[in-house]
Formats: sequence, C-alpha cells, structure tokens
Amino acid sequence: MEIAIVTGASSGLGSEFVRQLDRGERLDEIWVVARRKERLEALREQVETKLRVLPFDLTEKQSFRDLSALLAAEKPTVAVLVNAAGFGKIGSPRDISISDCDGMIDLNCRAAVDMTQLALPYMRRGSRILQVCSTSAFQPFQYLNVYAASKAFLYRYSRALRVELFGKGVKVTAVCPYWIKDTEFISTAKRTGNSSYIRGFPLASRGRRVVSAALRDSRLGFAVSTPGVICTLHRIVAKFVPGELMMGLWALLRRI
Repeated sequence: MEIAIVTGASSGLGSEFVRQLDRGERLDEIWVVARRKERLEALREQVETKLRVLPFDLTEKQSFRDLSALLAAEKPTVAVLVNAAGFGKIGSPRDISISDCDGMIDLNCRAAVDMTQLALPYMRRGSRILQVCSTSAFQPFQYLNVYAASKAFLYRYSRALRVELFGKGVKVTAVCPYWIKDTEFISTAKRTGNSSYIRGFPLASRGRRVVSAALRDSRLGFAVSTPGVICTLHRIVAKFVPGELMMGLWALLRRI
C-alpha cells in the first residue's frame, strides 16, 4: 500500500496539500492528521483517494505512539510526507504566554521531527518529505520571534536531513512561503493581547499556488522551495545582509 501522510490537514496548506496530492499522485490512501475530526471528515467529499482520518493532537506524545502502532500494523510505503502542522503568535514577550511559546516549539519543531522519524523506516527510494517552514526562517523577526525561531530550526533540520538521506534516494524539501492570505495563520497569529505590531500583510500569496509550487519543487528534488517572488528575494537578500540590518528593515515594513 502506497500512502501520503499530511499533518495539519484540517485547514489551510494542509488541506490544500491533500487536494493536490489526490489529483497529482498515484496513492492508495492519504493519511490525514489533525485535531479537528469533523474537518478531516469533510475532506472526503473533496477527493477521490481514500482518506485515513487520524484525529490526533501532535502536541500529545500518545498520538505518536498510536501512529507508530498503526504504521507497524499496516506496513505501508510512505511515498510523501507533508509536515504542515504548525501555528504562530504575534506580539512582544509580555503578550504571549509561556503556554503559547511552548506550543509553538512543540508543534512546529518536535512534532515535525517525531513525525519524520516515524515515517522514515517506511520510505523507499523516490519518497519525498516536505517540511512546511516559512520565509521567517531566513532571519530573526522581532514580535514574531518564537515562531520565526521555530521555523529556522525546522529549516536547518530539513537542510541537513536532505544530505543525510541523499544516498537513500529520499528527497527532502523545506517549503518557505511568504504570508498566505487564505489560510488561518494570519487570523490565529493576530489573536494575541496586542497584535498591532504588524499592521498589514501586503502582497500575501494564496495557498493553492504555494502548494502547487511546493509539490513541483519537491518532485524536482529542490532543497528549498520559495513559492513566490517575495520569499525568493528574501532568501537571496538574507544571505548577504546582516541580521541586524534585516531586523531594521522589518521594523519599517511591519508598520505598513
């Protein structure tokens, strides 16, 4: 049995990955992982590929024990793994609770690593891993600092993992989009005591285009997918401009 696993599949990029994998890959099943079971069930009407609905909370370690047992019982070939689960919060340290800080690190970092470790034994030559990072991985971002740091971790992890798996023929792509207007990220990030630190999200892209570009880049074996002009320019500029200057530029841009 050949499957894809998509975390964060109940909304946003995760659900869009499910729809596009359904159209573009030959799969026996797509295993969809997220807390909101009703959202996952609703996806059945939007795809033709059989869905295995797994309503797990990836901040809970029991979820990974259950996933491990399911993989061991089914012994599928994992053709594609998409780690799209994650969230962010905007604000200063006094605005964001310790619980939210821990949650971002746990879901954006630990859960992605644990899911990758679980899936790797079931991958073969030609399998692909897409880690949904962010353009924020390329520099420090004040007032988005924990989120950006968690995505920098996932980005660096993905880049090293790609080299480690190169000889086994498993491709790893770090997907680093700019703001996306039609996902829940912006509204979730703004639900903070004071979200006025970022006034707007100009030139935000759309999830359908981001996912299409990410899947194309993963098939081509790219180490990094920057699905859009803004994130591509950001990646290039951040290689040459010191972080302090980049944060100074961000201090201006976030007020637009």
